[in-house]
Amino acid sequence: MRYQISKGSKSFGAHDIFSNVTFEVKDRDKVAIVGRNGCGKTTLLKIIAGEESLDGGDIHHDRNIQIGYLAQTTFFSEDHTVEAEFEKIFEELHAIEKQLEEVSKQMETDHSQETLMLFGKLQEEHERLGGYTYKSEIKTIFTKFGFALDDMQKLVSQFSGGQKTRLAFVKLLLSKPDILLLDEPTNHLDIDTIEWLEGYIQYYPKAVVMVSHDRTFLDRVVDIVYELELGKMHKYVGNYSHYVEAKKIEMEKNRRAYANQQEEIERVEQLIEKFRYKASKAKMAQSKIKYLDRMDKVDLMQSDTRSFHATFKSRIKGGNQVLSVDDLTIGYDVPLCNINLEVLRGQRIAIIGGNGQGKSTFLKTLMGAVEPLSGSFMFGHQIEIGYFDQELTQFKNNTDSVLETIWDKYPDLNRTEIHSALGSLLFHGEEVFKEVRVLSGGEKVRLSFVDLMLQKPNCLLLDEPTNHLDIVGKEALEESLLNYDGTMLFVSHDRYFISKLANGILKIDDGVAVYQPLNLTEFNEKQKAEASKEVKIEEKGKKEKPKHINYGREVSRLEKKIAKAEEELEALRELRFDPEYYQDAHKMQELDEQIDDVHNQISQMMELWEEYSEYMES
Repeated sequence: MRYQISKGSKSFGAHDIFSNVTFEVKDRDKVAIVGRNGCGKTTLLKIIAGEESLDGGDIHHDRNIQIGYLAQTTFFSEDHTVEAEFEKIFEELHAIEKQLEEVSKQMETDHSQETLMLFGKLQEEHERLGGYTYKSEIKTIFTKFGFALDDMQKLVSQFSGGQKTRLAFVKLLLSKPDILLLDEPTNHLDIDTIEWLEGYIQYYPKAVVMVSHDRTFLDRVVDIVYELELGKMHKYVGNYSHYVEAKKIEMEKNRRAYANQQEEIERVEQLIEKFRYKASKAKMAQSKIKYLDRMDKVDLMQSDTRSFHATFKSRIKGGNQVLSVDDLTIGYDVPLCNINLEVLRGQRIAIIGGNGQGKSTFLKTLMGAVEPLSGSFMFGHQIEIGYFDQELTQFKNNTDSVLETIWDKYPDLNRTEIHSALGSLLFHGEEVFKEVRVLSGGEKVRLSFVDLMLQKPNCLLLDEPTNHLDIVGKEALEESLLNYDGTMLFVSHDRYFISKLANGILKIDDGVAVYQPLNLTEFNEKQKAEASKEVKIEEKGKKEKPKHINYGREVSRLEKKIAKAEEELEALRELRFDPEYYQDAHKMQELDEQIDDVHNQISQMMELWEEYSEYMES
């Protein structure tokens, strides 16, 4: 066990955050902490990092454990170059390299066993610390986070606040702590970077503990989920989807057990009441009373199911031709991309691509906030636009109350209608009198949804609408938008959200915008197929017939290996029906990985078999 919290509790003033929680991390665990906004997830991360302390309970961890947390990752000096700052992470490695150099010189004259053993030990340590790979690792991680290699020579002070945060993230990953703590690691990253980070964390050789609302990310990287809800903590072995399903089953079992026990209690109480005053039955009544006292009572599991219920509906239907974009070049001083697009009524188009490619700029151009550099666009007949701005600029420095802000914009609505609209987005009681400027990011997002709901547009332009929402909020928004009868263009990096909603993808990449009338899964499969086809064409052009190979013998050998691998694959597939596997998500995941490995081996051998068979014929 690398780290453990036992019977932990934490409060802020009179407010209990959580109590009596048990939490543990082993060597290579990939752990997610999930729950509603405000449930204490980030507080728990800060406790693990040592920034906060428990009010009650115990913490146990390895003596020299290294725990890395993004909020604690700072630079030694902003007057140094990025490269110099990164090199400081590897000071231990550089000391080993210096020793290796000294011992290597010593070995020119000293051939003793002791010197040879020291050299071997140093080499082993040098390799363990990444001596042959750390420079390429720095470059890979640095560029994956959107930096150019030339930026390594810049001073840290030359970067913006957001860029410094990403630099700190790179530094944290390079430092490889025993427990890596990540709080919303996918925020502000584009899809390509998120997918790279997934692979990095999957193969990270130590433990990772994260808080994230990115459901696809959690599905792909975690093997343990701890849920914080109503001050209590529950552990689930498996990824996020398994947790959701397991919790449903657990809640249903608990509900049935509770109901059955309540029926039993009622039946026994009726017997007691019936016989307790009869002398001949008094003894039996007393035994029943003792039976109830000894009964291990089932507590009904509580779950925080509060969620908003937005109803987005068009005021008028509008024309079939919603938007026509003709050779539109967007950007500020420099062109970002050129777009041609036809949007028809009922389409839900996700706009995807890397950061800085022009996704948000496209929506701002359509809204008239940014002038087009060239080309044109036109909305169709009776198209009414509703726009969600991810920067929430309409609420900055707004000293009006929530109620005043909405009522001033919709003066024709009566008090009941205004309160009903606000209530559906969880603004109740005194909350409607809060000043808008003091609202949290999530509250401002919900207030934007109230505005959009009352506008009743037939075309929604949404720029990162899931920012600041917890998972329950994202699911509520998805449900609302799935029932929307209008047209949508939306920018998002949330792949789960895109998968649920989009029936078309507009990808902007390196100045080129390509539209495909496909959902995200179909789009990704098509992209992979095209990339694979390009690689095969390239390889085919380079391929030469190998020499000195007995193709007949190799084909025969491959046929035997393929047959053996296919038998192994069938045996592994049969294990899926074994309770030992289908009742254990972790074992099932490992089994699926084995099946994939064998399947890939067969595919590779089949390709080689086909290739050698062609050579035989030629």
